Amino acid sequence: MMATGKIQKITIVGGGTAGWMAAATLSHHYRQHALQIQLVESDQIGTVGVGEATVPSIISLNQYLGINEREFVNATGATFKLGIEFCGWRTPGHSFFHPFADFGAPVAGLPFFPCWLKLHREGRAAPLQEYCLSAAMAKAGRFAQPDDSAATPLALYSYAYHFDAGRYARLLRDYAETRGVRRVEGRVTDVALNPHSGDIETLHLENGSQLDGDLFIDCSGFRGLLIEQALETGYEDWRHWLPVDTALAVQSRRTSAPPPFTRASATAAGWRWRIPLQHRSGNGHVFSSAHMTLDRARESLLSNLDGPPLGEPRPIRFTAGMRKQFWHRNCVALGLASGFIEPLESTSISLIQTGIEKLLQFLPELVPEPEKIREANRLNREEYERLRDFIILHYKLNGRDDSDFWREMRAMPVPDSLQAKLDAFAEDGRMLVYEQESFREASWLALYNGLGYRPRRYLPEVDSLDTEQLAQVLEKMRRAVAAGADSAPTHGEFLAQLEAG
Repeated sequence: MMATGKIQKITIVGGGTAGWMAAATLSHHYRQHALQIQLVESDQIGTVGVGEATVPSIISLNQYLGINEREFVNATGATFKLGIEFCGWRTPGHSFFHPFADFGAPVAGLPFFPCWLKLHREGRAAPLQEYCLSAAMAKAGRFAQPDDSAATPLALYSYAYHFDAGRYARLLRDYAETRGVRRVEGRVTDVALNPHSGDIETLHLENGSQLDGDLFIDCSGFRGLLIEQALETGYEDWRHWLPVDTALAVQSRRTSAPPPFTRASATAAGWRWRIPLQHRSGNGHVFSSAHMTLDRARESLLSNLDGPPLGEPRPIRFTAGMRKQFWHRNCVALGLASGFIEPLESTSISLIQTGIEKLLQFLPELVPEPEKIREANRLNREEYERLRDFIILHYKLNGRDDSDFWREMRAMPVPDSLQAKLDAFAEDGRMLVYEQESFREASWLALYNGLGYRPRRYLPEVDSLDTEQLAQVLEKMRRAVAAGADSAPTHGEFLAQLEAG
C-alpha cells in the first residue's frame, strides 16, 4: 500500500488526450496547493488518437477549466453532436437515432413513453423519434444550442462535440504548461519499485535521466507501462461479451456539409464509424477478427468513405475489458491504460474524465487514504460495468440474420446486471437504474425502441386518460418539435456564426 503522506509531486506518463486532460485538470484543481506536476512523453511514440467523438460531459470539463467554447471549436476543428445514428443494427436498411435528450414530455403526471406506447399500439402515434427535438434537428441537419430557460421540457436537450483529438491535446498542453506543468521529452525504459512498499519510486528514461514522484498517473495506452507492466495489477477480459478486437482508422476529405451527429453503420462482423469534423472526416471499422479478415475489413471501410482517404487505414488491436484496479499503490491509470470498451457510444474520452473526477473526489487534500482508494476503485468498476452492459445491449438486441457474428451476438448470455434490466423493461417498461450509470433512462429507451424491444404491457394508469385527448396532446408535441427543428439554423450556418463571433 502506498505511503499516506501529502503528495507533493505528481508524474504523468504519456501525453495524448488522457495525459494532457489529466495535467490540465490537476493543475487547475490543485492550484492553491504547493504541488509539482510533470508529464513525460516521447515524440517518437504515437497516440491512438481516434477518440474524436464525445458525450455531453465534455462540456462541463471545458467549463470547469474556463475554456471558451468558440475558441475551443476553432482550435480543434470541432463540430456539434446531437447524438448517434445507428444504421443497419436492427435489420439491414433500418436506422434509428440515439439523442442526448428525452422523448416527449409527461402527460397528466404520467411518463411519456407508456402514453406513447398505448397510442402506438392503436396505430395513432408517430415514430418515437418525432417527439424529440434533438433527433428532429439531427435528421434535418440543423443545430442550435438549447434554451435553458425554455418553459417546455420538449426544448431541453444536451449536445457534445466531434473534434480533432490531437488538436485538443495541444490545446490542453498549452493550458497546462501555462499553469506550471513541466513537460519532459523522453521514453521511459525502466520503472524502479520501492523494495519495501512496492510503490513506484523512479522512472528511468532512455537518455539516462530519472524522474521521481509521490503519485504516478499512467496514460501510456493499452500497454499500461506502470499499472500493468510494473505493478502487475491484472486485466479483466470481456471478449466473451464483446468479441470485436480490431479497428481500422483512416481520415478522409470531407465533401459535404458536416451533419450534427456521429454515424455507426453495422457491417457483417462489426460496425463502421463516421465522425464529421470541420476540416475532414474521421472513419473507422471495428470488427471481430474471428469473423472477418483484415483485408475484407479494409475494403469495407475504404469503399464506404464520403470522400478521398487522406492516408492508409491503420490497424488498432485491443481487448475489451478493464484493469482489476484503476488505482493501485501509488499509481492511477487513465484512458486506455485503465481499460477499453469499444468506441460505439463515444465513451473513451468520458472514461478519462470520470477517472480524473474520481481521483479528485477521493484525493481532496492530496493525502491518499486506503479506504478512499478502495471506494474510488469500486466506483470505477461500476462505471465500466454499466458502460459495458450498455454496449452489449446494442449487439444482444440486434435483428440481423445475415452472418454468424450477429446470430452469435444475439444468442449469447449477458451479464446478470444487464439481464435484470432487460427483464424489467420487457415486463412493463420499467427502467432499472444502477449506481454510476453514465447513460440514463432516455438513452436506454432509445436503444430498446430503436432495436424493436418493447414491453409486454404499459402502466395501467395510462388507461385512465381519454384516448382522444391523449392523441391530441401527443400531436401537439410532435408539431412543436417539428416547428422547433425547422426554426434552427443548419449546422453549417451555426458553425459559421460561431466562428464569426
